[in-house]
Amino acid sequence: MGASSGLGREVAMLLIEQGWSVGVAARREDRLRQLPADAMMTIDVTAPDAADRLQQLADMLGGMNLYFHASGIGHQNRQLTEQTEIDTVMTNGVGFTRMVGAAYRYMAEHGGGHIAVISSIAGTKGLGPAPSYSATKALQNVYIEALEQQARARRLNIRFTDIRPGFADTDLLNDGRRYPMLLHPHDVARDAMESIAKERHVRVVDWRWRVVTRLWRCIPRWLWRRITFI
Repeated sequence: MGASSGLGREVAMLLIEQGWSVGVAARREDRLRQLPADAMMTIDVTAPDAADRLQQLADMLGGMNLYFHASGIGHQNRQLTEQTEIDTVMTNGVGFTRMVGAAYRYMAEHGGGHIAVISSIAGTKGLGPAPSYSATKALQNVYIEALEQQARARRLNIRFTDIRPGFADTDLLNDGRRYPMLLHPHDVARDAMESIAKERHVRVVDWRWRVVTRLWRCIPRWLWRRITFI
């Protein structure tokens, strides 16, 4: 899901190269057609029919063993423009919940599977320049954690991997600003595939961002609110 560009496209290409039967989905059909996938479906995760369309895509493939969610948007929004905040919540919050929930229900009914998502290090703390983005990424982190607990309690054979990259050099950051420690999308995708193969529960990409996020967690709230992100 979200295979038309960025990390989703990189992961889709790796899966295809590894011999998986791959179904790709995103809003932009023209970009999907450029991928040599086994099946494709235009899906807008914010649309009410998105879960039904995912079911159709799974049926086209003959099943779904891995659901990989890379659909998302993000913007710096220092002026707190209303539509930017709402759009982000709709895609990263409502859309994410809708699609991951649909994959979870499908796997619960069909003997299990693996759900992997691209979230972000932004869910570690509230980032002032991007309020709705960091908030929705925190939602994603906690949602996957909750589903993992629920699946275990229900004895469902569903595995989860929450992949949390640092700043990746994709269209998401194509806003003219300079970002530190940029990650190459292909490197993130390879790390994601390795994490899925090893059934890691949470994976922060890369080691530099693992150090940064550990430090962030140690900063008390009274100090965090005084930090300025340029």
